[in-house]
Parts: sequence; C-alpha cells; structure tokens
Amino acid sequence: MVSMPRFKAYNYDQNAIVVISYQDQLQPGTFEHYLIEHKLDLSVFHPKYRNDAAGRLVYDPAILLKIILFAYSKGITSSREMQWCRETNIIFKALSCDTVPHFTTLASFVSRHTYEIEALFEQVLLVCHEQGLLGNEFFAIGGCKPSQWCWSPSVFYYR
Repeated sequence: MVSMPRFKAYNYDQNAIVVISYQDQLQPGTFEHYLIEHKLDLSVFHPKYRNDAAGRLVYDPAILLKIILFAYSKGITSSREMQWCRETNIIFKALSCDTVPHFTTLASFVSRHTYEIEALFEQVLLVCHEQGLLGNEFFAIGGCKPSQWCWSPSVFYYR
C-alpha cells in the first residue's frame, strides 16, 4: 500500500477582513512622505487650480506627488502601472491615503505641472544637501537612455 502525503486544506471561496493602519505601513523617514509632508513648498501648484468657489474637488498635489515619486523610485514610469500599483500595493495605498487617482489624472498632473515639478527637484537637492546626502561630485539623469540625450540622426548614423 502506497502512503499519500497529507496537506492542510485550503479554500479560495472565502472572505477575510484585514485591518490595516496606513500610518503603520509608512516607515519613519520614508523620503517621499517625509519630503512632501515636511520639507517641500507645494504652494506652487495652487494657482493652477480654480475650484475654490465651485467645481469638482481635485486630488491634493501632495498625494499625487507621493504616488509619482515612490513609483519613480521603484523604476515605474507608466501612469497605468502606477494606478495598478496604487490598487494592489499596500505602501502605495498608504502613501495615497487610499485614494485612487485614475492613470490619466497621474499623467496629466505630470504634464500640466512640469515646471513646478522641476522647481521641486531643486528643493529636494537642497534638502539632501542639508542632510549630508550629496557628495557634490556627480549628478546624473536617471531613467533616460543615452540616445535620448543626443540628436537622433547622429545616433543612428554611428550605430
């Protein structure tokens, strides 16, 4: 007689309620949460919004920036992928306080606020310098292919 291994039973047809504290999910000193909540001046975004008297409520730029910065730090640059992560990853949910901006909202925020985001990058560098995190030797453009820095016909010519 052949003996069969015994396994614990499992059942996908069940529900569970899990209580999660979003504040507990954010590790102290997480750069995107700390910078946006305590160090960066986000008032540069306010003039572009004109819904103080009427109109639809908009997502707070702080929430959108947290999602975008955290996604960029993980190598995620697609707004669709950011939305998917926001729906499935607990850290993204905690950073966004469980709001669910559509991928078009994320993409339009980046395209509408290009100059404001560039100005924030300068503030980020100043904060990093204050914290002693910069070596002041070399700055690189992350996430860009070298061919994007060049005039494209010359790149194809030398390939």
